[in-house]
Amino acid sequence: MSEILKWRSPADAKRPSREAAMEAVKTLIAWAGDDPEREGVKDTPQRVVDAYREWFRGYDECPYKELERVFEDVQGYDDIVMLKNIDVESHCEHHMAPFLGRAFVAYLPTDAVVGISKIARVVEIFAKRLQTQETMTAQIAEAISTALKPRGVAVLIDAEHQCMSTRGVHHKDVTTVTTQFTGAFKDDAELRSRFLKLAGY
Repeated sequence: MSEILKWRSPADAKRPSREAAMEAVKTLIAWAGDDPEREGVKDTPQRVVDAYREWFRGYDECPYKELERVFEDVQGYDDIVMLKNIDVESHCEHHMAPFLGRAFVAYLPTDAVVGISKIARVVEIFAKRLQTQETMTAQIAEAISTALKPRGVAVLIDAEHQCMSTRGVHHKDVTTVTTQFTGAFKDDAELRSRFLKLAGY
């Protein structure tokens, strides 16, 4: 059975209605100390619900579907395929605050490669969910490893978390770097070093 057929969206659990979500936003506005019926925020619940559907659309999308189509005519190419500086826009699952940064993803193809935009889409799908950076890094590597069965996968994410920069310790310009290596990237220190050098680390 393909990974697409086995895959179940985390959103398969029943969602509350749009109306219930809007009522929840009204409650939060009141909790913040404002009047949900005030003119300036009266339409905020609708806007927030619409924004949530955009920010968290990754729950409705399958990363394996993006990796289904491959190209076998690679003329024997078997070295690193790498995408640098993929935008990461995600939300921390602990505070629902944004974390923003860049992803660097590489793999060593076996008999085929995938369209480069598909790797960026996999990053985006996992980013558009409530996340921890560590989990997302591992999820990206696992999806590519499972779908493409390459000789190895390397993922690095460097991001600034607004749950740290705008609240709590209030430390700005601090970024978190996470990595995940599989296969040849995990076993071969020289190959791992090549990846990090290409990424600029």
